[in-house]
Amino acid sequence: MNVTTDTIIGDILDFNPEAAAPIFFEMGMHCLGCPSSRGESVGQACMVHGVDADEIVSKLNAALGN
Repeated sequence: MNVTTDTIIGDILDFNPEAAAPIFFEMGMHCLGCPSSRGESVGQACMVHGVDADEIVSKLNAALGN
């Protein structure tokens, strides 16, 4: 799976929760089970949490083996 800022968080978590969840927790996103957070894109979540989307995308892709 290749993550972009448009990738939906729920799709990432369904693909590999063990690799992705710690990155979301690190950025302050602790409600990964909430339907609203699972439906957000990575870019939307980064905007809400005030973190750099490109950095998070890079970390997620590295964690997922890309």
